[in-house]
Amino acid sequence: MTTIGLVAATAAGRRHAGTLAAAWPHARPVEAETTAEALRTAWAECDAVVAFLAAGAVVRILAPLLGDKRTDPAVVVVDEAARHAVALLGGHAGGANALAAEVGALLDARPVVTTATDAVDLPGLDTLGWPVEGAVAAVSRALLDGAPVRLVADATWPLPALPDNVHVDEGSGAGGWRILVTDRIVPPDERTVVLRPPSLVAGIGSSRGVAAAEVTGLLRRALADAGLSAASLRCLASVDVKADEAGIRATAEAYGVPLATWPAAELAAVDVPHPSEVVRAAVGTPSVAEAAALRGGGTLLVPKTATAMATVAIARHAPRGRLALVGLGPGAADLRTPRAVAELRRAAVVVGLDQYVDQIRDLLRPGTRVLASGLGAEEQRARTAVAEATAGHAVALVGSGDAGVYAMASPALDHADDRIDVVGVPGVTAGLAASALLGAPLGHDHAYLSLSDLHTPWAVIARRVAAAAEADFVAVLYNPRSRARDWQLGAALKTFAAYRPPHTPVGVVRHASRPGERVHLATLATLDPAVVDMYSVVVVGSSQTRVVAGRMVTPRGYRWRE
Repeated sequence: MTTIGLVAATAAGRRHAGTLAAAWPHARPVEAETTAEALRTAWAECDAVVAFLAAGAVVRILAPLLGDKRTDPAVVVVDEAARHAVALLGGHAGGANALAAEVGALLDARPVVTTATDAVDLPGLDTLGWPVEGAVAAVSRALLDGAPVRLVADATWPLPALPDNVHVDEGSGAGGWRILVTDRIVPPDERTVVLRPPSLVAGIGSSRGVAAAEVTGLLRRALADAGLSAASLRCLASVDVKADEAGIRATAEAYGVPLATWPAAELAAVDVPHPSEVVRAAVGTPSVAEAAALRGGGTLLVPKTATAMATVAIARHAPRGRLALVGLGPGAADLRTPRAVAELRRAAVVVGLDQYVDQIRDLLRPGTRVLASGLGAEEQRARTAVAEATAGHAVALVGSGDAGVYAMASPALDHADDRIDVVGVPGVTAGLAASALLGAPLGHDHAYLSLSDLHTPWAVIARRVAAAAEADFVAVLYNPRSRARDWQLGAALKTFAAYRPPHTPVGVVRHASRPGERVHLATLATLDPAVVDMYSVVVVGSSQTRVVAGRMVTPRGYRWRE
């Protein structure tokens, strides 16, 4: 975990530092005989520093210690009144920009970020999570200046949205500014930045007790001879009996990648060009290195090559697209999760219902491709999002509430296969938003039911309503009533009334957390279905639900106050 040193010189600064220390177990005040000495100590001992000092003083003290932005600690400076949290050093590489935002959230201070790409809402080339080489600063400046930049990639990778002055170049045209996405070793030039995608898997076989130096040396030579960059290694792979082989594990650690191991029977099913019966007799599969490199698909670039005790093979694997299933919450911006916002800004393609996309257009990066459609096109939106992800793009499929509750996650995952990575982003559902406005009606067992019979026969819905009523669940009713479906809610309430007393509380919330929000409290005997529409959520209490001070409360099972 990142350690954060807190340095303060005044009583106010120490109070602010105490707020951070109380919230973050990984943050600690750093003290010394002088403030300058405390700052230098925090710089030497911590991964990041938050200094409650003047920015000029911090610059003068730390200037002699500056080394490399990739290894120096991040530094955030907070003023005496905690009005601003300034990302002073290590904005991207050190994480100071993100830290400034976190400090600001805790101290109610305004994060100040001066990194050029962040200031104009562009993704920094060194913030994409991949190793980056070459002319990072120069190409970033070209992006900012609006100069033509070519994106040249060996394949389509799930990059975030890039601005309109970036053009995909499927050729290898020379000259101009260039972003090159490749695992190949290329000669450097002053107008190219190279992003290293995680495309390579190195299969490793060995005798017991192999030295790390032998494995590391063999892998290094194999990569170099094939003109491949070690920075694009996704993982090392082997048979599961090698999971504890010290030399292989040390090699994975040296390259900073995980070690994946597979059962011999699984590797034996992989078709390889150079099987060995000797290897089969020893470990139960005719191939370790080649099979492990190729497992899950891929193209063999380096057939097995061996030393006395180690064997290496290298395969290139196709990109995996990225599909984020993003729940936007019930409508209010402050009920939208930070993770949802991050995924929207991570995406190059956003797919969703037009009215939901309109809610979040201001969050999207320049260059984001938006595929919006109207009501009734849910199935097509799901297929479109999966197809875009399967093509290798970073996609966000958005919906209101939670993506998994009567929303887009289910139809999308019904089409998605194992060629893409899926990220689920939970959201606040309409049922939860309504419950919070009504009180605490979901304090005990409850059921979510949709009364829409567009996709489910009413006979099935009616049986489920009856089961929930008989089981005495609190019921949250979605899609309760529309102009075309005006009788289903009345039928459902009649079913609940057969099992519960007439004074059972029923709450209706319309436009929860949105403009025009309305809360209506009634009972099974008094609720008029005419106050309900498709923008409403209906919550039917159980036999134990009470109204206390105008709020619905369902006891959890603790002794109820008489």
